[in-house]
Amino acid sequence: MPSLQDQLLKAGLVDKKQVKQVNKEKRKQTNVARRSAEEVVDEVKQQAEQARLEKVQRDRELNRQRDQELHNKAIAAQIKQLVDNNRQPKGGDVEYNFTDGKQIKKIRMKPEMQQQLIRGQLTIVKSAGEYELVPRIIADKIALRDPGCVLVANAIAATDTKDDDPYADYVIPDDLMW
Repeated sequence: MPSLQDQLLKAGLVDKKQVKQVNKEKRKQTNVARRSAEEVVDEVKQQAEQARLEKVQRDRELNRQRDQELHNKAIAAQIKQLVDNNRQPKGGDVEYNFTDGKQIKKIRMKPEMQQQLIRGQLTIVKSAGEYELVPRIIADKIALRDPGCVLVANAIAATDTKDDDPYADYVIPDDLMW
């Protein structure tokens, strides 16, 4: 296969004098590059390298965003599973009002559940746009994954042992010997 110069000569687009002059220029450039300490900067290679570096950076950013989306989906699935497996039945005589952002919402529950919610044994969480009652332990696990899902989590109240203690009326003597 003949070179491009040979093909151009054969077609009559260039003459031998122009071919010799181009070859002479090429040799001069290579000799100057070889003799001088400076590197001859090839602008095309430099632009190609710059474009490659930008593409690598864009790809890294896209991969990071994709990984973040997968991570967020996994966390949402874990929260949904925790809520679905541990939700308490809703409905009852008592309406409990709470806030979700700037909105006031209501949830109906039984009076026993309201007392558990007030004592901090139950919490209200938001999952997939729905409000659910779940035990405090589950709400703590959900809060580790996404604190914004837990809407109402009252502090756990210390139970009064004086009310439940059947031996509260009996005095323990100081001189008791074992």
